[in-house]
Amino acid sequence: MEDKNNFAFGRKNYLLMFLGLAFLAVGFFIMTLDKEAYGLGFMGLTLGPIVVFIGFIIEFFAIMVKDRKDA
Repeated sequence: MEDKNNFAFGRKNYLLMFLGLAFLAVGFFIMTLDKEAYGLGFMGLTLGPIVVFIGFIIEFFAIMVKDRKDA
């Protein structure tokens, strides 16, 4: 019998993608909160980019991971 689910990814992939997008949004928001001139403080140069990088790592795993029922 044919599978009616024609999506490229499973539920787990989409949840990880949304989590990664949330990390990206929070990271960019953290960078805007920096009170130093031109964003050269701790939040603009260290904390925000680390959170954004974590978001990109989550996005990478969201694309690469397979659902158990797909395997």
